[in-house]
Amino acid sequence: MTLDTLILVHYDHPNCTPMCNIVRLPEKEAFALARQLAGQNKGAAAFHRFADFQNYYPLRMRADQLMRQAFISLGGHPVAEHPLSFVLQGSDYLVRWFDKGPATVIPMNRIPDEAISFTYGDSCSTLLKNGRIELVTKAMLLRHIQSYHGDIGAFMQAITNQYHYIEVQIWNDVYCQPDQKSDDTARRSET
Repeated sequence: MTLDTLILVHYDHPNCTPMCNIVRLPEKEAFALARQLAGQNKGAAAFHRFADFQNYYPLRMRADQLMRQAFISLGGHPVAEHPLSFVLQGSDYLVRWFDKGPATVIPMNRIPDEAISFTYGDSCSTLLKNGRIELVTKAMLLRHIQSYHGDIGAFMQAITNQYHYIEVQIWNDVYCQPDQKSDDTARRSET
């Protein structure tokens, strides 16, 4: 595995429209859709946040606001107010979370530095647990990988052990066109 082969994976539940972010909808529409999806998918882990949308919605809005502000302060140029979320190198944890739904795979080297940011673990969970989010840029992430003597596998294993995955925020939808839609490639965590 090399830096040039790193991939970004976006997971969707089989009952959802791919590559969407519910908080991009007007608030009333977002709440109505969350209620509908939670009602139609009782017991599905991916929809627990929608069953508790009155708490999830303000948390997600705050997380996106904090990440956007941090990204701008680090030199990023977000186009979207709310990013599309991916994970670096895929995640077995999220494959299960999204009931083995479809996955969209994009090579990381396609995304310019000013359109992509990262958090170690889920941004909302981190905000809820720590009261803050530590956002890193692509350059910062690559430096962190180099601190593992460039061993991407060892770096990813350390992250997976502590945080489950690296969340990726893409701030410009133009870069979210998939090279492939793959249930198999994205279901394998390449650590």
